[in-house]
Amino acid sequence: MPGHNEQRLQAQWKTCFLLNSSNSNSLGESGSPLSQALLNYYCQECYFHHVRAAAEEALGRLGSDPVFHFYRAYGALRTGDVQEGIRQLESIKNKQEVSLCVIMALIYAHKKSPNPDRDAILELDTKLKEQRKTAGQQALYFAGLFLWHLGREDKAREYIDRVIKVSGGDKEGLILKAWLDLTCGKETHIKKAVKYFDEALQEGNDVFALLGKTQYFEIRQNYSGALETVNQIIANFPNFLPAFIKKMKLQLALQDWEQAVETAHSDLLKALDRLEPRNSQLHYKMALAFSRTCGRNQLILQHTQTLVERAFNLDSDNAEFATELGYQMILQGKVKEALKWYKTAMTLDETSVSALTGIIRCQLIQGQLEDAEQQLEFLNEIQQSIGKSGELSFLHAVLAMKKQKRQEEVIALLNDVLDTHFSSLHGFPLGVEYFEKLNPDFLLEIIREYLNFCPAQPASPGQSPSPLLKHCASVLETVVKTVPGLQQAVFLIAKVKYLSGNICMNAHTNLRYCLERDPSYADAHLLMAQVYLAQNNTKLCSQSLELCLSYNFEVREHPVYHLIKAQTQKKVGELSEAIKTLQMARNLPGMRKHTTSSKAKGKRIEIDTSDRVAVFLELVEAHCLNGEPHEAAVALQDAIDEFSGTPEELRLMIANADLAIAQGDVEQALTVLRNITPEQPYFVQAKLKMADIYLQCRRDKKLYTACYRDLVEKLPSAHTFLLLGDAYMNIQEPDEAIEVYEQALKKNPKDPALASKIGKALIKTHNYSKAISYYEAALKSGQQNFLCYDLAELLMKLKQYEKAEVVLQKALDHEYDGRYQVLLAKIYSKMDKIDEAITSLQQARELQARVLKRAQTEQPDAVPAQKQLAAEICAEIAKHCTVQRNYEKAIKFYKEALVHCETDKKVSSPSDNFAFMMADLMFRKQDYEQAVFHFQQLLERKPDNYATLSRLIDLLRRAGKLEEVPRFLLMAEKHSSRAKLEAGFHYCKGLYLWYTGEPNDALRHFNKARKDNDWGQNAVYNMIEICLNPDNETIGGEVFENLDADIGNSTEKQESVQLAVRTAENLLKELKPQTIQGHIQLRIMENYCLMATKQKSNVERALNAFTEIVVAEKDHIPALLGMATAYMILKQTPRARNHLKRVSKMNWNPIDAEEFEKSWLLLADIYIQSSKYDTAGELLKRCLRHNKSCCKAYEYMGYIMEKEQAYKDAAINYEMAWRYGNQSNPTIGYKLAFNYLKGKRYVDAITICHKVLEAHPNYPKIRKEILDKARASLRT
Repeated sequence: MPGHNEQRLQAQWKTCFLLNSSNSNSLGESGSPLSQALLNYYCQECYFHHVRAAAEEALGRLGSDPVFHFYRAYGALRTGDVQEGIRQLESIKNKQEVSLCVIMALIYAHKKSPNPDRDAILELDTKLKEQRKTAGQQALYFAGLFLWHLGREDKAREYIDRVIKVSGGDKEGLILKAWLDLTCGKETHIKKAVKYFDEALQEGNDVFALLGKTQYFEIRQNYSGALETVNQIIANFPNFLPAFIKKMKLQLALQDWEQAVETAHSDLLKALDRLEPRNSQLHYKMALAFSRTCGRNQLILQHTQTLVERAFNLDSDNAEFATELGYQMILQGKVKEALKWYKTAMTLDETSVSALTGIIRCQLIQGQLEDAEQQLEFLNEIQQSIGKSGELSFLHAVLAMKKQKRQEEVIALLNDVLDTHFSSLHGFPLGVEYFEKLNPDFLLEIIREYLNFCPAQPASPGQSPSPLLKHCASVLETVVKTVPGLQQAVFLIAKVKYLSGNICMNAHTNLRYCLERDPSYADAHLLMAQVYLAQNNTKLCSQSLELCLSYNFEVREHPVYHLIKAQTQKKVGELSEAIKTLQMARNLPGMRKHTTSSKAKGKRIEIDTSDRVAVFLELVEAHCLNGEPHEAAVALQDAIDEFSGTPEELRLMIANADLAIAQGDVEQALTVLRNITPEQPYFVQAKLKMADIYLQCRRDKKLYTACYRDLVEKLPSAHTFLLLGDAYMNIQEPDEAIEVYEQALKKNPKDPALASKIGKALIKTHNYSKAISYYEAALKSGQQNFLCYDLAELLMKLKQYEKAEVVLQKALDHEYDGRYQVLLAKIYSKMDKIDEAITSLQQARELQARVLKRAQTEQPDAVPAQKQLAAEICAEIAKHCTVQRNYEKAIKFYKEALVHCETDKKVSSPSDNFAFMMADLMFRKQDYEQAVFHFQQLLERKPDNYATLSRLIDLLRRAGKLEEVPRFLLMAEKHSSRAKLEAGFHYCKGLYLWYTGEPNDALRHFNKARKDNDWGQNAVYNMIEICLNPDNETIGGEVFENLDADIGNSTEKQESVQLAVRTAENLLKELKPQTIQGHIQLRIMENYCLMATKQKSNVERALNAFTEIVVAEKDHIPALLGMATAYMILKQTPRARNHLKRVSKMNWNPIDAEEFEKSWLLLADIYIQSSKYDTAGELLKRCLRHNKSCCKAYEYMGYIMEKEQAYKDAAINYEMAWRYGNQSNPTIGYKLAFNYLKGKRYVDAITICHKVLEAHPNYPKIRKEILDKARASLRT
């Protein structure tokens, strides 16, 4: 939301101006109390020009009031017009109500004079002591008020206490006492202040009291309460300008940017020139917050520099102003001018620590390290007296880094900088002074230094990112939350997220924001390209580079542009082009020695040493991949010469080790890596590389872990302990990992990742009771509530469902996370509490809808992850609906899941699973057209998704469109060169061949898939079915038995059947079912093998087994079909019919689809035998409704028509059987030719005969009974 964030920054800037300026023509309301309240406000804010102007106006409106005369004189004194102030005070010194404060002001004035009159001061002191004894209530009150304005609270308190005592609780006295308590800085007094304000307000609205109460709420950081009170002031005193200024401060604190902009809309700098032209402090103060929050915007810095210059011109003896001018020059990159101003400040004040700090900063920038070190040593010695300074610690860190000190030493110093800096912010509400103290520019400097110690490439999946990145993210989030329009901070957050491995969901949003604000932001374009490259999206990466070039042509001078371009070319296999690009990058001006930047017109492109090194390293790798080891070695040597003596030299040593490994010289690689010592940067990377070599090349787990142990010994930290623990887990040694993780947890007890790793390691050791105890102890500590999820998940795995439920219910009291509800639903499902499971999922869905709505406005980065969770919740609800056979509702929720999972159609994603499930539901609803459409879409996206392809083949068979299958098989082959080696491909090909009447070819393909973990079991079952029934006959059927008797009883046929049964029995031994249903399926197949022998004893054994299954599981369709088949083989047709009629009355379901079809066909066979053709016909139509490719149903239908002598209709049905059998079954061919002959379609009859005889030359009868007769009929 760039517009919104722009308003935020605009609000902050405009409000800063207005908070420091106001319109003096604002007394508006008549009456002395309101005027006095305004004057008191100006005095407290040090707007003394305003004090004079407002007092003059009050005198003009309200007459010659001595109180306003006094304010006018006081304003003159504080604006430096001392003589005029004394003159005005002398004119009212005899006015009783202001007598005491006038004497005090005269003493103050004489002391402020260049040549103080000591006698006059003594005389006034004496007079003050005398008059104090007899002073009245008003005189005491204004004396206390004057002392308060001077900052002398304790003395003022004496006078106000007397006022309250004399008056018996005077309202004005109580209000001023409350103000004194509020501004003294003591907590005990601040608590009392609100009581006094409330007492005073009981007598009616008082603007000074309400203003005080507002400030009380502000100190307490109760901004809503403060805003309510300030609105009360505005309602009662609509022309009281300070109330509006306060309101803007509060809107700023509440981050109500739009309201702040609306309130602050005015020409502010002009107001400053008009109203406070000589207020040096105000000019100075206004520059501070702006310069520190503008992101070094040169235009804004010119304005802030002008403000500080005006302040210095008004007060040229002020060292603080000169120091600030030095800092303004640093921000603009003008180091020499900065040094000049810092030296000027030192001349004005030799004790100025900030000026000396500025000089040291300049020396470090200019590389004068020795001088800087001496000055820092001096400041260190006096630091105890001046207090700890974040900037001083930062300079120590910069010096340490420039002197190439140990990484740990520099990081410790940087950590100290942040601790000191943030501790100095305690107690400041979000306002102008907070922005100044926060100094986002300084924090960004610190972050850039941290990033020097972070990996240059993002963490790979499963790898723990550098803890420094987490530290950086925390600081940057604070900066962006406070100054949302600070583009550099948003960019750095994107960079940190990218390096942390949070690529997809996080970095994109930040970079898009940067580029919407400034499309020419080269660094943001380049980082966006790197993000796309990390996601292997070379197309979008190239687009980002082109876009970058179109906005900023000078980016061609940036080595990183060429580096990313080369990496993209390497990804797509264009190695020669990549090498050319990198060679071009090497010759850029920014790559030359001692050059740190290249200047474009109006733009300055930073070129880090690490980026320059990366170009060389990429070139070395490109040469290696291109089979050019010599060129790679030359490029690496050039890089070593170029960067010798720099910290980056060590990266090159590591690359040298990689090159040695590539050349097979492992010992040389290890020697190079051993030379990198703990004091040097990249020591950790070197050790990790060594460990990798020991594990991958030497297969030595002992030396692998020794590298990590050495890391822990040399650089003990939570991060190195974590690396060691991960290493132990990597080599399957969880016990050792647990021990190390526990040590890491002691060093960093609040790290949630560590606690989770310990729990998971305990689970891996199968020490479940200890894991549970650990989780429970961690939860009792109250710091690891997120572990509730891990504990509940473990308890669920251990089937301790009640305990898991209790844990999650407790967690849901304080965790608003849909994942917890989803897990609870899974637990309820395990407990068979289906209604509770669905309720829990519905609650999760409602919660996730709210989370998504908030995330879209508050955390756009988190939206993809939250959408994914929302999709998973909808999918879980859909699964429950499917179980309940509420398919309409299930489809609705799968569609909702797909809405949440909008992805690139060319890329496979979790949404594919939801689309698959939805298509499956369409199949269950027998909406084959829609189901086919969804499966086809999935295959267009990923042609080698064999699970989808196998379902599509089944669907196309049922839809009568098997001819479309080869297209998808060809797509899979073209998509992957490995397709013909994939078990899934062979399974799908086998399925298609089986369905099209090619059992032998089908067997060959299923055989290639039978050893596969995923496809093997189904392939074996299909092979067994083919062995037992290769021609897809109706087992137990009698209709076609007599017709095929001659073939069926041949010795060759019987031997073939016996061989097939033995093959099936051998295949059965390969089946290893893992579920109860799997064991039942195996048992059924075993008994089908028994029945296939046709031996009475075997068939009876099979019948008994099927009966046992039906007794155990009522309405088990395969077992009922098995019983009916056994009865048919045993010639007990009535019993078979009864079981089949029972099946025919059941509702069809897709799981038992094949068994339903076989049952209906067998029952139809029985009815045909009994000449009940109509009843049989209904059953056959039912078969064809569920499977339009059912050859057997068409064959039976043809037989019925043939029996009824409707030869044309019979021929139509036989045609369909012949077509869907792929014209391969000679029996169906014979019947079709016979009915063509009977229907006098002689040519067609002859054509079919030729086709049958071509495939089966010895097929009996067809030549004599049909072919010859058809030819003879044609001749006549």
